[in-house]
Amino acid sequence: MANGPVGCYVALMATFLSKFILPIAVAAVAFVLLLGLVNMMRGGSPNTSQRLMRLRVLLQFVAIVITMVALWAMGR
Repeated sequence: MANGPVGCYVALMATFLSKFILPIAVAAVAFVLLLGLVNMMRGGSPNTSQRLMRLRVLLQFVAIVITMVALWAMGR
């Protein structure tokens, strides 16, 4: 890990991302997935299912980006 204030900042950012933000992002993906499953099981609107699927894919992308940034920061 780098020395000095920049290294300290990067380490703090990695910890914050991996311990706080990433679990929130994963929980959001799981929540939207469950909403979609409930909508499908109840025979809800196909438009709602499609919107939930698109939202889930977007949230998965955000979670992957957060993961990659956290891994990058941990490696520095």
